[in-house]
Amino acid sequence: MLLAIEQGNTNTLFAVHDGERWTAQWRAATHSNRTADEYAVWLSQLLSMAGLAIGAFDGCIISSVVPQSIFNLRNLARRYLKVEPLVVGENVDLGIPVRIDKPSEAGADRLVNAIGAHAVYPGSLIVIDSGTATTFDVIAADGGFEGGVIAPGINLSMEALHNAAAKLPRVAIQKPQRVVGTDTVVAMQSGVFWGYIALIEGLIARIKAERQEPMTVVATGGVASLFHGATTSIDHFDPDLTIRGLLEIWRRNGAASP
Repeated sequence: MLLAIEQGNTNTLFAVHDGERWTAQWRAATHSNRTADEYAVWLSQLLSMAGLAIGAFDGCIISSVVPQSIFNLRNLARRYLKVEPLVVGENVDLGIPVRIDKPSEAGADRLVNAIGAHAVYPGSLIVIDSGTATTFDVIAADGGFEGGVIAPGINLSMEALHNAAAKLPRVAIQKPQRVVGTDTVVAMQSGVFWGYIALIEGLIARIKAERQEPMTVVATGGVASLFHGATTSIDHFDPDLTIRGLLEIWRRNGAASP
């Protein structure tokens, strides 16, 4: 039994793997000051609802882009799961080359995505992760991480538009029926939605032109489903990319050992 924790800037995902398949997944808002005890109360209730016990785990792996939260997540594993967690970026061997100027600067989430994508999709890849930021990462055919592009996320852009312009309301992100809006809300939705489609298509085209090789494009992240069917530039939508990467890392680092 494995508990995989993937913490982004906005949400934290807790996923349970029983050795054969993912049996449960839950999300919580990311708060950097949430204590191990608070995590344990929340998690134990959800585990109980799924017929599981918080002490039933053989391992735990943590990937976080919020450094100040790692201490509490590690204590959650030690104190309540009774296991020493693997922490991406600290005590794990990823098993892939990181070919950027400063490998230590590569985000844990981007490296985990690279491993999860390479485990399933052959050849060179572009991995798009749509979250607080929208990242475009290039993965070589041998699984090596070769850098990428970081842009503001779609929710961040919408929030910035509302905060910076006094007369623009806060609106929900959705695909508008037309590009040209006939009221303020639809105009904003169109600008953000179709603007991000243009961003995705344009960056994919430029990356492929620069690399001069066939590349498969895989999209993941909480917002990626919004773009499903809106562009032909994305080959696969894979919501489980990150937790698959965490499972692969756990297996590469002595998963059989308690």
